[in-house]
Amino acid sequence: MQATEFKQLFLPCHRKLFSVAYRLIGNVQAAEDMVQETFLKLWMQRDKIEGIGNPEAYSITVLRRLFYDRMRTARLPEVDKDVGSLQVVSSQNLSRQVEDNDEYVQVRQMIARLPEPQGRIMVMRDIEDRSFEEISTETGLTEVNVRSILSRARKKIREQIKTIQHGKD
Repeated sequence: MQATEFKQLFLPCHRKLFSVAYRLIGNVQAAEDMVQETFLKLWMQRDKIEGIGNPEAYSITVLRRLFYDRMRTARLPEVDKDVGSLQVVSSQNLSRQVEDNDEYVQVRQMIARLPEPQGRIMVMRDIEDRSFEEISTETGLTEVNVRSILSRARKKIREQIKTIQHGKD
Protein backbone atom coordinates (compact mmCIF):
# COMPACT_ATOMS: atom_id res chain seq x y z
CA MET A 1 0.00 0.00 0.00
CA GLN A 2 1.39 3.36 -1.02
CA ALA A 3 1.29 6.48 1.14
CA THR A 4 -1.42 8.15 -0.96
CA GLU A 5 -3.72 5.15 -0.69
CA PHE A 6 -3.04 4.93 3.05
CA LYS A 7 -3.90 8.62 3.48
CA GLN A 8 -7.09 8.25 1.46
CA LEU A 9 -8.20 5.29 3.57
CA PHE A 10 -7.25 6.32 7.08
CA LEU A 11 -6.87 10.10 7.37
CA PRO A 12 -10.64 10.68 7.04
CA CYS A 13 -11.00 8.52 10.18
CA HIS A 14 -9.03 10.99 12.32
CA ARG A 15 -12.06 12.75 13.86
CA LYS A 16 -13.75 9.49 14.79
CA LEU A 17 -10.51 8.04 16.17
CA PHE A 18 -9.93 11.17 18.26
CA SER A 19 -13.49 11.02 19.56
CA VAL A 20 -13.12 7.39 20.62
CA ALA A 21 -9.69 8.02 22.15
CA TYR A 22 -10.96 11.04 24.07
CA ARG A 23 -13.88 9.06 25.46
CA LEU A 24 -11.51 6.30 26.57
CA ILE A 25 -8.78 8.53 28.00
CA GLY A 26 -10.53 11.80 28.86
CA ASN A 27 -7.49 13.93 28.02
CA VAL A 28 -7.08 15.87 24.78
CA GLN A 29 -3.33 15.50 24.40
CA ALA A 30 -3.23 11.85 25.44
CA ALA A 31 -6.08 11.13 23.02
CA GLU A 32 -4.19 12.80 20.16
CA ASP A 33 -1.08 10.80 21.08
CA MET A 34 -3.15 7.62 20.97
CA VAL A 35 -4.50 8.54 17.52
CA GLN A 36 -0.97 9.14 16.25
CA GLU A 37 0.15 5.83 17.72
CA THR A 38 -2.78 4.17 15.93
CA PHE A 39 -1.77 5.72 12.61
CA LEU A 40 1.80 4.54 13.16
CA LYS A 41 0.64 0.98 13.89
CA LEU A 42 -1.60 1.01 10.81
CA TRP A 43 1.28 2.30 8.69
CA MET A 44 3.56 -0.46 9.96
CA GLN A 45 0.89 -3.03 9.01
CA ARG A 46 -0.05 -1.41 5.69
CA ASP A 47 1.05 -4.41 3.59
CA LYS A 48 -1.09 -6.80 5.65
CA ILE A 49 -4.28 -4.70 5.63
CA GLU A 50 -4.85 -4.11 1.95
CA GLY A 51 -8.44 -4.57 0.86
CA ILE A 52 -10.12 -4.07 4.24
CA GLY A 53 -13.81 -3.37 3.91
CA ASN A 54 -14.24 -0.71 6.58
CA PRO A 55 -11.09 1.29 7.36
CA GLU A 56 -12.83 3.32 10.08
CA ALA A 57 -13.96 0.25 12.02
CA TYR A 58 -10.58 -1.39 11.58
CA SER A 59 -8.68 1.69 12.78
CA ILE A 60 -10.99 2.04 15.82
CA THR A 61 -10.31 -1.59 16.69
CA VAL A 62 -6.56 -0.96 16.48
CA LEU A 63 -6.92 2.13 18.68
CA ARG A 64 -8.92 0.26 21.32
CA ARG A 65 -6.44 -2.60 21.39
CA LEU A 66 -3.60 -0.13 21.86
CA PHE A 67 -5.52 1.53 24.69
CA TYR A 68 -6.26 -1.76 26.45
CA ASP A 69 -2.66 -2.90 26.03
CA ARG A 70 -1.48 0.34 27.58
CA MET A 71 -3.94 0.00 30.46
CA ARG A 72 -2.91 -3.61 31.05
CA THR A 73 0.78 -2.75 31.24
CA ALA A 74 0.08 0.27 33.46
CA ARG A 75 -1.59 -2.00 36.02
CA LEU A 76 1.37 -4.35 36.25
CA PRO A 77 4.17 -2.40 37.87
CA GLU A 78 7.42 -4.25 38.39
CA VAL A 79 8.30 -4.85 42.01
CA ASP A 80 11.85 -5.35 43.23
CA LYS A 81 10.76 -6.48 46.70
CA ASP A 82 10.75 -10.00 48.00
CA VAL A 83 7.26 -11.49 48.02
CA GLY A 84 7.58 -12.32 51.73
CA SER A 85 8.18 -8.67 52.62
CA LEU A 86 5.02 -7.40 50.93
CA GLN A 87 2.16 -6.50 53.24
CA VAL A 88 -1.18 -8.18 52.80
CA VAL A 89 -4.01 -5.68 52.45
CA SER A 90 -6.91 -6.35 54.76
CA SER A 91 -10.06 -7.51 53.05
CA GLN A 92 -11.88 -4.44 54.38
CA ASN A 93 -9.35 -2.07 52.75
CA LEU A 94 -9.39 -4.12 49.57
CA SER A 95 -13.18 -4.12 49.33
CA ARG A 96 -13.23 -0.34 49.92
CA GLN A 97 -10.61 0.11 47.19
CA VAL A 98 -12.66 -1.96 44.76
CA GLU A 99 -15.80 -0.03 45.66
CA ASP A 100 -14.03 3.34 45.20
CA ASN A 101 -12.67 2.24 41.82
CA ASP A 102 -16.12 1.08 40.72
CA GLU A 103 -17.67 4.40 41.72
CA TYR A 104 -14.93 6.27 39.84
CA VAL A 105 -15.60 4.21 36.72
CA GLN A 106 -19.35 4.84 37.00
CA VAL A 107 -18.87 8.60 37.33
CA ARG A 108 -16.46 8.63 34.34
CA GLN A 109 -19.09 6.78 32.30
CA MET A 110 -21.77 9.26 33.37
CA ILE A 111 -19.55 12.16 32.30
CA ALA A 112 -18.83 10.45 28.98
CA ARG A 113 -22.58 10.19 28.32
CA LEU A 114 -23.22 13.89 28.94
CA PRO A 115 -24.09 15.88 25.81
CA GLU A 116 -21.51 18.17 24.24
CA PRO A 117 -20.14 20.51 25.45
CA GLN A 118 -21.14 19.55 29.02
CA GLY A 119 -19.06 16.38 29.16
CA ARG A 120 -15.99 17.97 27.62
CA ILE A 121 -16.16 21.02 29.91
CA MET A 122 -16.63 18.85 32.99
CA VAL A 123 -13.62 16.75 32.06
CA MET A 124 -11.52 19.85 31.43
CA ARG A 125 -12.48 21.49 34.73
CA ASP A 126 -12.98 18.65 37.21
CA ILE A 127 -10.57 16.03 35.89
CA GLU A 128 -7.87 17.99 34.08
CA ASP A 129 -8.18 20.84 36.64
CA ARG A 130 -8.07 23.58 34.02
CA SER A 131 -8.98 27.18 34.75
CA PHE A 132 -12.17 28.73 33.42
CA GLU A 133 -10.03 31.01 31.28
CA GLU A 134 -8.28 28.04 29.62
CA ILE A 135 -11.59 26.28 29.00
CA SER A 136 -13.08 29.46 27.58
CA THR A 137 -10.13 29.91 25.21
CA GLU A 138 -10.21 26.31 24.00
CA THR A 139 -13.98 26.06 23.54
CA GLY A 140 -14.60 29.59 22.28
CA LEU A 141 -17.31 30.12 24.92
CA THR A 142 -17.40 32.94 27.46
CA GLU A 143 -16.32 32.15 31.01
CA VAL A 144 -19.87 32.85 32.22
CA ASN A 145 -21.22 30.36 29.68
CA VAL A 146 -18.60 27.77 30.71
CA ARG A 147 -19.61 28.15 34.37
CA SER A 148 -23.28 27.79 33.49
CA ILE A 149 -22.70 24.68 31.37
CA LEU A 150 -20.49 23.17 34.09
CA SER A 151 -23.17 23.84 36.69
CA ARG A 152 -25.80 22.04 34.58
CA ALA A 153 -23.43 19.13 33.97
CA ARG A 154 -22.65 18.73 37.68
CA LYS A 155 -26.36 18.87 38.49
CA LYS A 156 -27.07 16.04 36.01
CA ILE A 157 -24.29 13.92 37.50
CA ARG A 158 -25.57 14.55 41.06
CA GLU A 159 -29.08 13.51 39.99
CA GLN A 160 -27.76 10.32 38.39
CA ILE A 161 -25.75 9.48 41.53
CA LYS A 162 -28.82 10.05 43.73
CA THR A 163 -30.83 7.74 41.46
CA ILE A 164 -28.18 5.03 41.77
CA GLN A 165 -27.95 5.44 45.57
CA HIS A 166 -31.73 5.19 45.95
CA GLY A 167 -31.66 2.03 43.86
CA LYS A 168 -29.15 0.43 46.30
CA ASP A 169 -31.29 1.23 49.38
